[in-house]
Amino acid sequence: MGFANCIFILFLFKKNHFMSSLFAVFVGGGLGAVFRFLIGKYVVFFYQGVFPLSTLIANVFSCLILSVIVFKSVDFKWFNDHVLLLLTVGFCGGLSTFSTYSLETFELLRNGSFGWAILNFVMSTLVCVSIIYVVYRKMI
Repeated sequence: MGFANCIFILFLFKKNHFMSSLFAVFVGGGLGAVFRFLIGKYVVFFYQGVFPLSTLIANVFSCLILSVIVFKSVDFKWFNDHVLLLLTVGFCGGLSTFSTYSLETFELLRNGSFGWAILNFVMSTLVCVSIIYVVYRKMI
């Protein structure tokens, strides 16, 4: 489905706000999931270690995008409800991966890689929350 088709479908759903909102989340989620998949494939080229680096990168990138959108969306006049849903709930939701992060941390613990599991927990939490804080301080 091309971008023009997506715009056309949003136009058709214009009368039905709920359906157009669902479609925006659907498109954004698909794009975010594909982007997360590509990050995973790219990271394998330069890192084959135990630490789940691709998940960390996807979550960090999602936090960066989400925080910029949340704290700057009032400055973007073309951001309507559908664009915000597409980018925040859809794209960032499809890109970020808490369930994968949780499973990978559990697998590290199960395999006895306690140091890697703790590092994953600390890095994911500290880096993601720090990014949101830094963007907030810079934007506000």
